[in-house]
Amino acid sequence: MSDELPDTGGAAALDPEVVALAGKIFDLARAGDTDALAAYVDAGVSADLTNDSGDSLVMLAAYHGHAAAVRALIERGADAGRVNDKGQTPLAGAVFKGSDDVVRALLDGGADPAAGTPSAIDTARMFDKTELLTLFGAA
Repeated sequence: MSDELPDTGGAAALDPEVVALAGKIFDLARAGDTDALAAYVDAGVSADLTNDSGDSLVMLAAYHGHAAAVRALIERGADAGRVNDKGQTPLAGAVFKGSDDVVRALLDGGADPAAGTPSAIDTARMFDKTELLTLFGAA
């Protein structure tokens, strides 16, 4: 997952300090630094900040197994089901990684198990995770 901000298509160049700050915030999501993430969002960083692949802070925290960070971001308005540029959702990523606590945090935050490609339901079927299929109402 790349963390570069999107090309501005010839518009004004992005400030290198802003790019560096965004990279730091993406790293905080990956590391699950809940307190620092919450502080940045509380200070005005978008809870739905995405990188050049469309991966949101929630996606990065979820994929790396950080339920507390996922919950903190959702509590601050992040979209629990935001799809990245590949059609993937944080919930499908959490199913793939086997992070049941993250799965529950995302479901509590309104994530749709049927969204995305593959969906969390499809991912659970691929890995024969019957307990998650039951949780998703797809058993």
